[in-house]
Amino acid sequence: MIRARTSCLLVAALPLLAAVPARADLTACNRTSYRMQVAIGIERRANVETRGWFRLDPGQCGKVLDGALEADMTYVHARTPPAYGSAPLPQNGNESFCVRDSDFEFPDARGCPLSQQARFAPAKPSDSDKGPTISLAEQADYDAGQARLAGIQRLLSIAGYDANPIDGVDGAKTQGALARFLGDRKLAPEAVSQPDFFDRLIAAARDPQGPGFVWCNDTQYTVMAAVGTVQMGAIVTRGWYRIVAGQCLRPETAGGAQRFYSYAEAVDAEGRTVKRGDAALAWGGQVALCTRDSRFEISNQKDCVARGLNSAGFAVIDLSTQPSAIIRFKEP
Repeated sequence: MIRARTSCLLVAALPLLAAVPARADLTACNRTSYRMQVAIGIERRANVETRGWFRLDPGQCGKVLDGALEADMTYVHARTPPAYGSAPLPQNGNESFCVRDSDFEFPDARGCPLSQQARFAPAKPSDSDKGPTISLAEQADYDAGQARLAGIQRLLSIAGYDANPIDGVDGAKTQGALARFLGDRKLAPEAVSQPDFFDRLIAAARDPQGPGFVWCNDTQYTVMAAVGTVQMGAIVTRGWYRIVAGQCLRPETAGGAQRFYSYAEAVDAEGRTVKRGDAALAWGGQVALCTRDSRFEISNQKDCVARGLNSAGFAVIDLSTQPSAIIRFKEP
């Protein structure tokens, strides 16, 4: 079955660029709620150079090119750490240039195999007090302070500390989640303003240990997962959550809930269910609940098949005797 992705759409405010005159150092600013690793491309007289990676925490700006910017066109590509799950950036760039997984510089960014190339989007630097600046933004249109706070909220939530909604607005819920995180790790309040604070948050997101439950994908495949929660006395199922190989993901659930239902199945690169013999490679249990092939939220769990839905066996996750649980998907 082909599953719809559930990643948050992130857009970069990067319009087409006319010729860029010589100016000061080029800066990139991250106005998103995700840590970004940025690569840039500089086109001069039909030759393109690429360089990366420049790490930018939410709300952070950093220099990506020393000296005067002399370019006919400027391009940008960005990626996020695997702790976030599937990449939030849409792959809508129309130029493919050379990159590496590690830090790199390519004087001729078209001279490498296609397998080593990534899509870059044209980027128009704007004038700022920092000089020419490329900004990465998402639909919420955060300023620097809001982006940093939203980034903290997002990683706290992934790590199991309920800081929702992720909106860049401070409040008692965010402060409570942050205080619990600091207390659990015996960190002083001053740690929040330290340069390595996002390193600590991402480490916690990779190895979630907070209350609630988390899925971890120990297979070679992408896993699509669904969760059931009890609301107003009825079970509501939601899916699909996309969990890439080797990563963990914490589904969004109401704070304080103690009983959940979990179902997941592996999919191939085309989104088709992986089979083991005649059966799907799946992880669940004995409680029959409704799903559908595309993204869903279903509150009526009766007569699934008769209503044109799918029926899947969900496993029960009971947190009444323990504060947290990790559900690991492994191949037989």
